[in-house]
Amino acid sequence: MKREIPDTEARTVPHPRTESPAVHHVPHARVPVDLELVVPAFNEAGRLPDTLRALTDFLADQDWRSRVVVVDNGSTDETTAVVAAADRRGVDVVAIGCARPGKGAAVRRGLSSSTSRFVGFVDADLSTPIATLTRVMAELRSGAAAAIASRHAPGARFVHPQPVGRRMGGAAFRMLARPLVPEVHDTQCGFKVFEREAVQHALDRCRVNGFAFDVELLRQIRSAGGRIAEIAVAWTDDERSTFRPVHDGRAAFADLLRLYRADLP
Repeated sequence: MKREIPDTEARTVPHPRTESPAVHHVPHARVPVDLELVVPAFNEAGRLPDTLRALTDFLADQDWRSRVVVVDNGSTDETTAVVAAADRRGVDVVAIGCARPGKGAAVRRGLSSSTSRFVGFVDADLSTPIATLTRVMAELRSGAAAAIASRHAPGARFVHPQPVGRRMGGAAFRMLARPLVPEVHDTQCGFKVFEREAVQHALDRCRVNGFAFDVELLRQIRSAGGRIAEIAVAWTDDERSTFRPVHDGRAAFADLLRLYRADLP
């Protein structure tokens, strides 16, 4: 059975053309770069090769220094082996572990351990075009505390729509989330980047680790006076999504209720 990566251990991935195939351990603290992208991963060996290739191809051509951080959320497949085999094109790629289950916990682990100027997360399916980062970085450099992709802001569109059940559940979730984060059309798109100090300050006050994690995180950033820039995107649904409408949907709505209760006097 594959050995899990402890929370305190990181793996840096050697370039296949210049280093040995061994995976070297590096200290927990990562050297600061301009942008760090966290990819939460639970049994993502099938999707990660294309995702890492797209990320490193794009990032290698930009004028900012970047790192991709894959957070292995207790995978039992070859997720970490895929990271080790990635062709980095000069972009730093590391894997760290997260023992606590749940996407929110994995994202929190990646964001809170960063020392870079900007840090964010993208889903392993990369349903949002990676070129969105160009506008994201422009917004952050102009003072936004958060720059987030949106499937429902004016100008957004679905290249490949979600199944009807997920669309209905998503509409209900957005309706309930809107009062918690006014003026944000889409809290759940898995493509968000932040000014590091702003997001880490917000994380200190967040308590939800489930699917409503994004709502609470954006709410805390907004409550602290941070500007949230919402960027309309052309989004493609991935049929391999691990989201379970009934089981996960119930948990997501329960988390929203927790957030509402936290606001009660």
